[in-house]
Amino acid sequence: CVTASIPEAPLTCFDFWCKAGSSFERNGEEGLAHFLEHMVFKGSKNLEAGEFDRKIEELGGSSNAATGLDDVHFYVLIPPKFALEALELLLKLVLEPLLLTEAFETEREVVIEEIAQYKDQPEENVFESLLNNCWGDHPYGRPILGIEQSLKLNTTEQMKNFHKRLYKPKNLCLAIAGPIPRGIEKFLSKSILSKKQKSIDTIRFNNSPKLNFNKGYKKIYVDRLESSRFIMCWPLPPANEQVLITGIDIAISLLSDGRRSKLVHRLREELQIVESIEMDINILEQGGLIILEACCKERKLELVEKEIHTILNHIIENEVEEEEFERAKILVNNGILFSLETSKQLANIVGNKVLWARNEQLDQQIKDIKYWNKSKLHKKIFGLMDPKSSNTLIAIPKGS
Repeated sequence: CVTASIPEAPLTCFDFWCKAGSSFERNGEEGLAHFLEHMVFKGSKNLEAGEFDRKIEELGGSSNAATGLDDVHFYVLIPPKFALEALELLLKLVLEPLLLTEAFETEREVVIEEIAQYKDQPEENVFESLLNNCWGDHPYGRPILGIEQSLKLNTTEQMKNFHKRLYKPKNLCLAIAGPIPRGIEKFLSKSILSKKQKSIDTIRFNNSPKLNFNKGYKKIYVDRLESSRFIMCWPLPPANEQVLITGIDIAISLLSDGRRSKLVHRLREELQIVESIEMDINILEQGGLIILEACCKERKLELVEKEIHTILNHIIENEVEEEEFERAKILVNNGILFSLETSKQLANIVGNKVLWARNEQLDQQIKDIKYWNKSKLHKKIFGLMDPKSSNTLIAIPKGS
């Protein structure tokens, strides 16, 4: 349990994290992590289906959940005076799901329909193709929603075993942010959490294959895609290499954040050959991605690629100007500060950090920014974005 006290905040947030994302699924379990997230809300030993949502809303709160590749989390935002009542409901919901066969069969159809809707979205198809190109057979290369064929064969017994296997004390973290309820320690010591048998094993990444990034170049044609996409990816270090990731964050801000950034200024403002161009980082525990994406007309793709390569090669060979570097640092610094404003944001950040044993102060990333100067950025970061080392995907509207 980790707390971040904000006494003046209007709401308390409980964010309950578990190392039970889709990368922990075994063969035949593809999609079970996300499916379980759905089933948790279908009733527990002490809560009927829908009762949790109704009671949280009656207390003036809201709730939601999300499944990722590495983890899953369930959160509640609640007025402080009802915090302990809401927490008890949350713990019962997540730790004691009934997983009844009738509800299982009904909700499976909901999840399968969600997969169908996902496949019907052109942008999602492009992103799925991108991940598969980069990560191949590794669990990071398949959709979190899972595979329809596997879901159709899943049973309630499989889901119960999945929950039992992964929802163990060593894989759980409860984050509390906002006004901290009085007597929280005593409450937790008498809660369902104290009754969970401690496990002596440490859950690893399901003995999944080593994460290897695949370089490559591919062109695909996608139904109903509005604009062509030019996408380049490079491997990102694992999430625990925070200093290096902060340096990469500064670098992509310098390249793509705002009209004065190198890529936006050249391709959108000067040449006007792209509708948009942006970069982002996809941070994961075993290793993520640096992603550059440009949207443009098909006839402009060749020129867009040429200009992007020119800018990246130039920045690899030459140090950036001090003014550019300082601007990027300020933007990253401000982004971090803006992410620490609400109890929900804080609970999300500290819960994830502590779950994965990144036990550091909230301002550590601010300190990491100070480590970097333009010389270090030149030597350690920009070489990671060499066009020759990328996985490039070009997506074109089918029939264009």
